[in-house]
Amino acid sequence: MTHLLTVDPTLIDWSRAQFALTAIYHWLFVPLTLGLALIMGIMETCYYRTGKQFWKDTAIFWQRLFGVNFAMGVATGIILEFEFGTNWSNYSWFVGDIFGAPLAIEGIVAFFMESTFVAVMYFGWQKVSRGFHLASTWLTGLGATISAWWILVANAWMQYPVGCEFNPDTVRNEMTSFMDVALSPFAVDKFFHTVTSTWVVGAVFVCAVSGWYLLKRREQEMARQSIKIASIVGIVAAVLTMATGDFSAVKVAEKQPMKLAAMEALYNGGEGVSLTAVAAVNPFQQPDYAKGEEPLLRIAIPNGLSLLATHKADGYVPGVNDLLNGYTRADGTRELSAEEKMERGRKAIAALAEYRKLKAADDNDARLPELAEQLKQDMPYFGYGYIKDRAELVPYIPINFYAFRVMVGVGTLLMLFFLIIGHIAWRKDITSKYRWLYVAALVMLPLTYLASEAGWIVAELGRQPWAIQDMLPTVAAVSDIKSGSVAFTFFLFLVLFTVLLVAEVSIMCRVIRKYNAEKPQTSTDNTYV
Repeated sequence: MTHLLTVDPTLIDWSRAQFALTAIYHWLFVPLTLGLALIMGIMETCYYRTGKQFWKDTAIFWQRLFGVNFAMGVATGIILEFEFGTNWSNYSWFVGDIFGAPLAIEGIVAFFMESTFVAVMYFGWQKVSRGFHLASTWLTGLGATISAWWILVANAWMQYPVGCEFNPDTVRNEMTSFMDVALSPFAVDKFFHTVTSTWVVGAVFVCAVSGWYLLKRREQEMARQSIKIASIVGIVAAVLTMATGDFSAVKVAEKQPMKLAAMEALYNGGEGVSLTAVAAVNPFQQPDYAKGEEPLLRIAIPNGLSLLATHKADGYVPGVNDLLNGYTRADGTRELSAEEKMERGRKAIAALAEYRKLKAADDNDARLPELAEQLKQDMPYFGYGYIKDRAELVPYIPINFYAFRVMVGVGTLLMLFFLIIGHIAWRKDITSKYRWLYVAALVMLPLTYLASEAGWIVAELGRQPWAIQDMLPTVAAVSDIKSGSVAFTFFLFLVLFTVLLVAEVSIMCRVIRKYNAEKPQTSTDNTYV
């Protein structure tokens, strides 16, 4: 793998750009799938309990929108998984034994489960009992959620690799504990934070569509009842998202401190560190963090970051310079400097090369056990051996800084929105004299998607340069292919995904415009598609 030290930097940039493009488009569809799954399940449960045609029609309407979005999400998700083999083959080779397991389970169990029951849900209204159909609707949502679980397990392992051991004979990391991988604290926190945030997206979507109907003075009863359900889901989901976000922040501070420092534009850490509310960070260039000067126009909450990261007002939080220069942890252990880690990493790479050379020449060479032990000691820093400059270890601070604030700021605004719209929907007649609220619901939809994408940008861009945190940088994970080929497919996918997005929005808008609450609905009625 040492030849990867001279890999074409444009290849890395294009490979990262293509994967980011696919992930961002894919994440436009996934949150709505998971969010609508919960809401349409609640609506069909209302039909099952009351037997009223109104609830059946309402459930079918939202299920129809779910189906359009579900299909688009599948298309982009398949491409995303294939890119691990095409653009990141060294990554796939190095950790495929571990990373492939949750993705295989996701495909074999969760995807087949949701794809089976979605057919019953969509086509089975006249063919199965009400109870079986209700179970199919909930199992469709459960299958999608289980699918998200295994994908997030794989992603969480990239953020915090556990349950594995490097085998110098195969030059691969191999799984030692499936349970450690599947139930790592990072995976659990990431799953609950991500899934609850998708419920927020689903709730906002329902409020926005219902708000459009109320603006047009159409389907008012359906819109009113939908907003009532969506507001409750939104309030509960927003509270859970905030709580799980707090848990995630502690894990990030512990396992990915450089990500936290980039999110906060924190250059020099310390005890009782304040949390930046707003600051003027230049969005177009990496700041000169070595000077340690805090961003201009900074307004901060005293001790806020220490509370967020350690749950202690005087907790120690390292900054960018502390992490690069080395520092002493609260428990007395010393964190190595960037140069020390890079040196240990180069020793690990050299030991592996020597081990492989001797192993090929003579399986019984007496020096093999000594090299294996040396490799074991330095393996935690293996990835640092591919880093040429300590500056590579610092993520791009401006994007992380602003993306985090977009996520938190919109999330706070959403809580206020759900409280207001929920209060009006449950206590007053929301179908009249609230035009400003209907417009607000429509405005909140793109803001919610922006916050959702910002969260993923922080999660993924914040761990750069690592494909796997501290284990494998992107420079050593990329496939040995022509950068021009990746650039070509980048623009090909850009056109393809944009067409898919435009098609989805067009179809969903047509369904919404042509819906008629006065006409009994069937799931296979194509009148509104």
